Amino acid sequence: MSDETGLEPVAELTGDTRLQVAKKTEILLAGYPGAAALITGECKVLRANAKGEGLEALITHGAIPEISDLVKKAEAVHTVTAGTVTLSSSKGEIILDLTVVPVEGTQYLVLARDQTMEKNLRSALVESRQRYKDLVEISSDFCWETSVDGTFQFVSPKGALGYTADELVDSRADGYIVNPEDFTPIPFDSRRALDDVEIWFKHKDGSHACMMLSCVPLYADKNGVENWSGLRGVCRDVTSERENETALTRARHREQILGYIVSMIRDELEPDNMLTAAAKAATRALEVVGCRIFRLTDPGTFGIAAEYGNTADTQALDKNLTDLSANGEVKEFKIDNWHYFTVATHYRNVINGAIGIWVSEINGTWADDLKILVGDVANQLGIANEQIANHERIVALSRTDGMTGLLNRRAFFEEELPRRLSRLARSRETAALFYVDMDNFKLVNDVHGHQAGDDAILFLRDLLMDFSRPGDVIARLGGDEFAMWLDGISPEVTESRAGALIEASKSMQKYSGDLDHPLGISVGVAVYDPVDEESFDAMLARADDAMYAVKKDGKGGFLLAPPPARN
Repeated sequence: MSDETGLEPVAELTGDTRLQVAKKTEILLAGYPGAAALITGECKVLRANAKGEGLEALITHGAIPEISDLVKKAEAVHTVTAGTVTLSSSKGEIILDLTVVPVEGTQYLVLARDQTMEKNLRSALVESRQRYKDLVEISSDFCWETSVDGTFQFVSPKGALGYTADELVDSRADGYIVNPEDFTPIPFDSRRALDDVEIWFKHKDGSHACMMLSCVPLYADKNGVENWSGLRGVCRDVTSERENETALTRARHREQILGYIVSMIRDELEPDNMLTAAAKAATRALEVVGCRIFRLTDPGTFGIAAEYGNTADTQALDKNLTDLSANGEVKEFKIDNWHYFTVATHYRNVINGAIGIWVSEINGTWADDLKILVGDVANQLGIANEQIANHERIVALSRTDGMTGLLNRRAFFEEELPRRLSRLARSRETAALFYVDMDNFKLVNDVHGHQAGDDAILFLRDLLMDFSRPGDVIARLGGDEFAMWLDGISPEVTESRAGALIEASKSMQKYSGDLDHPLGISVGVAVYDPVDEESFDAMLARADDAMYAVKKDGKGGFLLAPPPARN
């Protein structure tokens, strides 16, 4: 009579039967490929196979308390029971699948199967697949597959280009390409692998996105023939990288242009020519129609200092300089056919000029670059304007008398008169040189002090200015000596003017040291006629001799020097 397990009750087994069961048990232990042991109901090990030594030791030391529960369960239900136990070791966790099989009486066969490697391999596989998935998602913005007709069959769950995956699937891939006619063939129809192909895609919001595409073709085996079935690939958004590269390229281009303009300014040795060189260089380098550079002549008044290019019909530029700010802000406006860009030049936050450029047509990107460049050029011109102003101040100091502001001796004799004589040689007009020396001036200083002497000198300066015209020139030669050059004046008018000057000089007597020695002037006059081809030194000598002749004759008068002897 057998129970529900199919095994005969142990009590009913004969001796032969028990012997047969024991032999079968031995065969099972020896033939089982893993660790196996025969135990009692109290979990005492009776026998173990060769691989079961470790299992025997674990059971003996009570390291697998779960076996007791499996044995009790097998005893209660009279059937095979199984379970999984996890053991700790120096090398990590050990996972065993245990099977408890009731055999003879209260004996149980424990079969163990080490699942550690299998579980570790399974975990490694799952982890590897997750790692691969993560790397693919990180290295690309979206993954895709297309069919033979170029439609998306798969798009990674997060979608792309502002579209969801469902919106992209079953739509033609080339419909999202900007200017697909630029590609032959379109990458989504490629029969070969592609790597890092740059394509501009249409974003859902209407913008364009630059994608780096890589793909491999797919082939399906049909009747032993491989047929192309589509593509599988990834796309990575490089829009920001391209925008940064473009911005960097534009910045480098602006730097090169600015460097060229600055070098043209610095290479110009003459300060007066700096702005001319800058206008020319700016027009060419910026590829504009024209450029005009201004200097601040008076507060709020801009004077044209240099210009280059097409300057016709640009009066509107000059009228739009009044509201320029010193913070480098570029003013942009359009009048008639011209687009103007103007900005103030400044030095230490004080406006000292301006620059304006104009073009006929311009796009948005280049307009932004032009505004930046004009501002950078204005910074350099602000320094150049200051250098020119300093140079002019130095030149003025070197050419003028510090007290009177008149030309000094060097500027008058070495610069002014030679230039005027050269001009008269072409115009064939006559001129006159007045050599003026104050009479009894030393006594003014001795009696009334140097301040009174200075006042007398300034009085004479004003007197000479009253007797000159805007085109004439007056110089203080030193001490109480003055010179006055009158352009385009005839000998008759010269004599009349000299007489009037002597008459007016009588008002200087109020500065006299005493009544017996009145303050006045002695004047020697030399009339210059280019027909005589008189040398410069000879004319000076005639005027000087005439002045000393007046001195010897009692002072306080004038003398026209005799004309030079003609050959």
